[in-house]
Amino acid sequence: MAVKRSKSKAGRRILAVGAGLATVGALVAAMPAGASQDAAEAAAGGTNGKGWGRMVDVQLLSFNDLHGNLEPPTGSSARLTRVKEDGSTETINNVGGAEYLATHLEQARAGHRYSITAAAGDMIGASPLLSGLFHDEPTIEALNEMKLDVSSVGNHEFDEGARELSRIQNGGCHPVEGCFEEGKTFEGANFPYLAANVTNEKSGKPLLDPYFIWEKDGVRIGFIGVTLEGTANIVSAEGIKGLKFGDEVETINKYAKVLERKGVKSIVALLHEGGMPASGAYNYDCDTPGAGAGISGPIVDIAKNVTPQVDALITGHTHQAYACSIPDPSGKPRTVTSAASFGRLYTDTTLTYDRRTKDIVRTAVASANHVVTRDEAHGRIHDLIERWNVLAAPIANRPVGHIGENIENPLDAGVYEKPLGNLIADAQLAGMAPADKGGAQLALMNPGGVRAPLTKRDDGVVTYRDAYTVQPFTNMMTTVDLTGAQLVTALQQQVSGANLAAPKILQVSRNFSYTLDMTKAGADRIVVGSVRLNGEPIDPSKSYRVAMNEFLTGGGDGFPVLAAGANKLVGASDLDVFIAYLTANSSASEPLRAPATNRITVIK
Repeated sequence: MAVKRSKSKAGRRILAVGAGLATVGALVAAMPAGASQDAAEAAAGGTNGKGWGRMVDVQLLSFNDLHGNLEPPTGSSARLTRVKEDGSTETINNVGGAEYLATHLEQARAGHRYSITAAAGDMIGASPLLSGLFHDEPTIEALNEMKLDVSSVGNHEFDEGARELSRIQNGGCHPVEGCFEEGKTFEGANFPYLAANVTNEKSGKPLLDPYFIWEKDGVRIGFIGVTLEGTANIVSAEGIKGLKFGDEVETINKYAKVLERKGVKSIVALLHEGGMPASGAYNYDCDTPGAGAGISGPIVDIAKNVTPQVDALITGHTHQAYACSIPDPSGKPRTVTSAASFGRLYTDTTLTYDRRTKDIVRTAVASANHVVTRDEAHGRIHDLIERWNVLAAPIANRPVGHIGENIENPLDAGVYEKPLGNLIADAQLAGMAPADKGGAQLALMNPGGVRAPLTKRDDGVVTYRDAYTVQPFTNMMTTVDLTGAQLVTALQQQVSGANLAAPKILQVSRNFSYTLDMTKAGADRIVVGSVRLNGEPIDPSKSYRVAMNEFLTGGGDGFPVLAAGANKLVGASDLDVFIAYLTANSSASEPLRAPATNRITVIK
């Protein structure tokens, strides 16, 4: 396994050392101005003869779920909520974007001798047009520029399949579209993508490196990278044939032992799976009233079962913000963090490393999320964006419709029906309703396929870039036969089975309605007698033509019943259908308005 050295600058900032020791910071305060870090570290625990103190603070900067947001996100995707000192909350607008994240990371590293930058997956995939149009090569270039040291894979790294992910790691021009810039060959990621739990079904070998060891001045920290075990359920099956996605806990524990045998006792897990804090505020204290009490979801059980050998878990996937202390199997609190999404936050964690034991002093670990404001763009990444924008402009700036107001896609976990989701479902029904297109009677849209809001410009114009940013997967549309009973089962699968812990509420076309009773549990949350099409109760034995994208038709997102659809007809891509609807149903004088959210009646 390769060993990489940090390129961060040597620094003089000294933070607290572990419990039971005098703080280096206090010692520095008592020392003459200009005294070196070596001297302070020596006072804290002696040196090893090379000017290195026993206790050193290692800065770990981390983020997750960037999703190719090179340019600043807009609308609800560019907001955060903050808890103020008086307990009230406020909204912070206009945050995030790669060129600003890069500046904040660079500024955060200043003065730190030991600094690592790590990510927890979904750096690419489901990206806005500027990155997605070029198969995310621009984002990898930007991450290289940010000096990212290591990342786990996420489910979206598999959007274009395992072969494409290999190209992203190793470089080379796209096998179909070739090189995008004359005379330039894509060099690939300078950082390792880790995929410890993604293995070849036949050989059992990991698809990519399972772990990575960072080293500087004898300080060694191991990173194990995994994606969620359920990745196969939320990506296209075609691109991951022959791959197996293993249990997160078993995999992390396995490689923690491997690292221990290599003499690496300080270990961080990069895990593309996450949790749901009780509050959406990025600075919410999820350790009140006790460690980890304010967070739920898959990460809780995972964190409670990952070996105590692992000193911290950097997580993602849920697009939430938290810095919690979830007890490990021995009952000892352990840092578990996530930095929301789209470059809106980064996490700064201090790992106090004991040179004598070669381990992290867990009681001294401190972590917090920081807002990525748009005060100063990073020059080189700004230039990178401008360069790719020139190539994208002929396609990106083409007008495709008009809107009269923002059409939002709220990220709040409790918002089940979304204006933009409704609009997309209506567009899919319109595109697939003609007899020669499939004769669809209703449409279903997976909520995770809606990636950004439609934000109104002064002139109300919607460009191809805007539409692509909303629906970047270019899934093909399909129409299939489903019985009324199967439709009801699909609705029940939103809140049961694979979606029991984190409901995935399908967005539905305007002629379909039902009641969702959240006071009940599992499949009982669907009020069966309320399911109606065009105002009439669904007949369990009758067959209906249903439009949906190929991801859902394959049973993705935990909807296996949708894979049982018969008489499939494949149509245009979801993006083409969406653009056609925008063009046909809007103009400068009659722009589209946000659809009402009155299709799903929610009882809470």
